[in-house]
Amino acid sequence: MPHPTASLTPPADGPVTPEGATAAPAPLPPPIGDHLRTPALRDAMLVQQEALHAARGYLRGQGFVELLPPLVGPVTDPGGRGAKALDVDYYGRPYKLMTSAILYKQASLKGFPKLFYIAPNVRVEPPETAGTGRHLVEFHQIDVEWAGADRAAIRTVVAGLLTEVSDHVWRAVPEVLERLGRDRLDFAELLSGKVGECTHTEAVARLRALGHPQSADAEIDWEGEKVLSLESDRPFFVNDYPKGSRGFYDREDPARPGVLRNFDLIAHGGYGELVSGSERESDYATLVTRMRESGENPAKYAWYLNLAREGIEPSAGFGMGVQRLVRFLTGLDFLWQVSAYPKLPGVVAP
Repeated sequence: MPHPTASLTPPADGPVTPEGATAAPAPLPPPIGDHLRTPALRDAMLVQQEALHAARGYLRGQGFVELLPPLVGPVTDPGGRGAKALDVDYYGRPYKLMTSAILYKQASLKGFPKLFYIAPNVRVEPPETAGTGRHLVEFHQIDVEWAGADRAAIRTVVAGLLTEVSDHVWRAVPEVLERLGRDRLDFAELLSGKVGECTHTEAVARLRALGHPQSADAEIDWEGEKVLSLESDRPFFVNDYPKGSRGFYDREDPARPGVLRNFDLIAHGGYGELVSGSERESDYATLVTRMRESGENPAKYAWYLNLAREGIEPSAGFGMGVQRLVRFLTGLDFLWQVSAYPKLPGVVAP
């Protein structure tokens, strides 16, 4: 039973999937005290602790410097898929809670050419995403940015980070993973350093061949990610999303207009997207044009565009969802099971 103070706002007959079909209602977290006492949460937090330890060690070993991320700012990543930022009153000015630290990562390159955050994010996701098992209003990301890097270089960091974290967790707490029902053989390809890849166009064709009506002009939808994820025995990159499907900061390929120099990393086993990343757009005039093309008002981004006018280093970077990573490692069904204080979309909770 849901907590007596919880308020679920999706339709009474269940949340609506992105394809419009009605899904079975997802279970809600128990009351906070009961949730904190569950053995599965304790196990998940032990895995999370080891995963973050390994992530920090790997990134520092690669020359990245950890900064503490901002929590509020005059503007944040405009987001997508219906997610919204929360407004705060900052000395009489309307500021935003960070939905993503991407703009600050680019700005930080002026002093730190290789940096990372373990960054909290707040996104008011549409209530219908409560049933996906992979959305929370509050979550964290391992946010990485590298001045001068291209997509190939930053993808190498992504693959190395995921392999190192997975290997460390299996060495540090194998009994926890086994207690949760995980089998090391399911990680064999990843632990041997094997990561697949395809283009967005190839992913769309594969999904359509399987009967899934994926748009060629949009991100791979949640059900599509799951379908592709279940077909694979290792994580894999999806490259080259179409322009318009992602933010104004993803760099357009100069040799292929309409194609972005970006990627997602999809986890195998049905767990979907773990990472989104790209080469970044850094040219002032192009950023302004891209903002306008995406319906954003450049005036909102004055501080960021002033830095771009002065000159922002070309870079590449990514964000890896911490809770999604822990869910993948533990094999649990829902993100709220790997969050000590879960806030589901559309659900009012402490």
